[in-house]
Amino acid sequence: MRLPFVRHALLPLFAALVLSACHGKDQASQPGGSTPEAALRGSVDLLKAGDFTGLWKHALPPADYANMRADWGRHQHDQPPITAEDRAKFDETLQKLTEPGAENKLYAELQPKLTTMEQQYKDQLPVLVSVGEALVKNGVAQSKTLSEAQKAQANGVLDVLAPWAQQTPWFDRAKAKQAVAVAVATARKLDLKNPEQLRSMSFDDTMGRYATGYAGLKQLLAIYGLSVDDTLNSVKLTPVSSSGGHAVVKIDYTLLGKPLSTESKLVQQDGRWYSEDMLDSARKAHQQSGQPAGGASVSASADAVAKQD
Repeated sequence: MRLPFVRHALLPLFAALVLSACHGKDQASQPGGSTPEAALRGSVDLLKAGDFTGLWKHALPPADYANMRADWGRHQHDQPPITAEDRAKFDETLQKLTEPGAENKLYAELQPKLTTMEQQYKDQLPVLVSVGEALVKNGVAQSKTLSEAQKAQANGVLDVLAPWAQQTPWFDRAKAKQAVAVAVATARKLDLKNPEQLRSMSFDDTMGRYATGYAGLKQLLAIYGLSVDDTLNSVKLTPVSSSGGHAVVKIDYTLLGKPLSTESKLVQQDGRWYSEDMLDSARKAHQQSGQPAGGASVSASADAVAKQD
């Protein structure tokens, strides 16, 4: 992702927004929630639906959402030029994934590679996964964008995912064939023509492509036994405290059948509740973009977004 906030928010988004509740009647399209539980419930509903435009609009106050959209547009136009090598790699990959009969051609190419990889790495896979887990955990520990609670949550998730990755039959031919079919179908749905298209897409168009990629990713993970929807559906939350415009909610959920829990801090803005970590990340990213944090420009941007909707 090109916008730093969007990239760094993915882990907190999973940790703080993988939630649901039986109460809270707010519409998910509204910014924030009338209660902390309603705010989180709306975010999870949008995440389950793959509505990323709606998710960001719901997760941020109107002015902050407008700033994020404006910053996104500036970052889109501030990328280095596309080289001939970049274009050639893009075209080659796109052709392989979308040409007629791509599923059969790609699987035919993959079969001998699977045999080779199985012979070379099957016995080493548990060690390789352990090394990878250690590297990721070190990265989490060194992160300056994650809170201590988010780091603890990330480590808990990794403790569940690592055994799964060690035991998953990655070299299974039938599963590989299904995965290739999903990858090809997803690439066709993305409907990308050239690298320039990626640079010229609006925020809404980009979020729409993310939704398509997200749906494909969920299918791929499900093939290998990890259901994102099962995790989202398993969440239960319990209010812990609420005072002075700040609230804490305890989150319990299961990942691959293993129980996990964390806490989410929320803050009230203009009578609506938002994730405190999400809001802080959005505002820091906006400040780093060199744009003013408030004033008439923010109000004007918010008004412009409101007119679009």
